[in-house]
Amino acid sequence: MTAAICALILAISGVGGERSDTLKLMFWNLENFFDWRNDSTSVSDAEFSSRGARHWTRKRFNAKANAIAKGILWTAGEKGAMPDVIGFAELENAFVLRRLLHGTALEKLDYGIVHFDSPDSRGIDVGLIYRKGTVEVLEARPVRLDTALVKTRDILFVRLRKGAGEELGLMITHFPSKYGGTAASEPKRRLAAARLASLADSLRAAGLSRIVAAGDFNDTPDNPPFEEMGLVSIGLPLWRRGTGSIKYEGTWELIDLAFASEACADTKMEVVRIPFLLTRDTAYGGDKPLRTYTGPRYQGGVSDHCPLWLEIPL
Repeated sequence: MTAAICALILAISGVGGERSDTLKLMFWNLENFFDWRNDSTSVSDAEFSSRGARHWTRKRFNAKANAIAKGILWTAGEKGAMPDVIGFAELENAFVLRRLLHGTALEKLDYGIVHFDSPDSRGIDVGLIYRKGTVEVLEARPVRLDTALVKTRDILFVRLRKGAGEELGLMITHFPSKYGGTAASEPKRRLAAARLASLADSLRAAGLSRIVAAGDFNDTPDNPPFEEMGLVSIGLPLWRRGTGSIKYEGTWELIDLAFASEACADTKMEVVRIPFLLTRDTAYGGDKPLRTYTGPRYQGGVSDHCPLWLEIPL
């Protein structure tokens, strides 16, 4: 660990002066954050292994984990505080989260893990880490979407409290992709939106008024099913200004989103552009996220997604 990183951790890791009425949430789709072992538990396992087509070695895994940690610390330095909670998409298992927390600069901090294995055929899950010194997890469970129509990652539900603030119902999600075409995949995202709306309704009926859903929704905020979830679209103003979290054929698109109940409608959301995790877009101009792979070629980056930063009133 470099002296600069140590100094940054010391500067932003203290809990003194932390506001308990705002929860700082980061969300990041890590694009195929697999371990390097082939234990044959998913269709992607052989590909992302030391002897697989990607030549995904321990060294490359550690490089990605260190880049993720560095990106989180850079963001915290820009925002002046470590995130209370960091939600992730495209995790293979809890092992990769443990390695992230205990094999990188993040080991100096007090993060705990919430993760459940999902039935997704690619072997990717959602999960989160949280600061044990500032956040109390009161309940955590996976909300399954697997039906005859789709077997995909769960919605991760966590009920938590920060300090003396009010309880928050947090949903971390990764909706089904557009693989196979928009028309063919749309019913799957409608199913996911309906399941999320049902969960939000049940939480409100149980007396929990503060609810936030954040994640990769695989569509822009104007997608009609999102209007039926009964939640405020926090990312809609950003999308209208042309802000995006992923770049496709030269155009920035906002598919990493947040939705909130009326009690959390003042949630602030930004897309974080981490300079050392961007690269020049030689085909279309400007820059784009630096991926781990472009096709079969190893690039050494983290993801095709930029992370989100949210500040949620409690």
